[in-house]
Amino acid sequence: MRRGVIEVGPQRYRETYGRDYEEFTVGDVYEHRPGRTITENDNIWFTLLTMNTHPVHFDRVYAAKTEFKQPLVNSTLTVAILTGMSVSDVSQKAVANLGWTDIRMTAPVFAGDTLYAESEVIEKRESRSRPDQGLVTIKTTGRNQDGITVCEFLRTILIWKRGNGPGDE
Repeated sequence: MRRGVIEVGPQRYRETYGRDYEEFTVGDVYEHRPGRTITENDNIWFTLLTMNTHPVHFDRVYAAKTEFKQPLVNSTLTVAILTGMSVSDVSQKAVANLGWTDIRMTAPVFAGDTLYAESEVIEKRESRSRPDQGLVTIKTTGRNQDGITVCEFLRTILIWKRGNGPGDE
């Protein structure tokens, strides 16, 4: 059996997803692919959807007067995209996200930038109150197409142990 697929019959396979708690090892790094190019529309829609009215995100004339000379991608969009990129590797079998900490925006992101992400397993422990689950803390790093780190954060996730999740059959 290879990761991501189980044989359910002769020459019949079912795609699997995510990792059980037992599959995480502290120090492992998962490169999340594909990358994601952020468009101007992505940024404007997200900014307005979330009611972030700072003009640096959607007013070209205003943004041209800043040190960046162009609209910035909304930082919470950057965090959301990097989190989403990591789901299939680290939280597809999550019970819940328990928190994001130490979020750092280390370089600006602009429309047209392509983000790539990777996550390192920082800590793992069994849940004290939920014997069929465990906690995993990852550090996600996002880089742009030039390899420049644009964002880093820690995320703690409550993960099902093997055979206990609602998707386990």
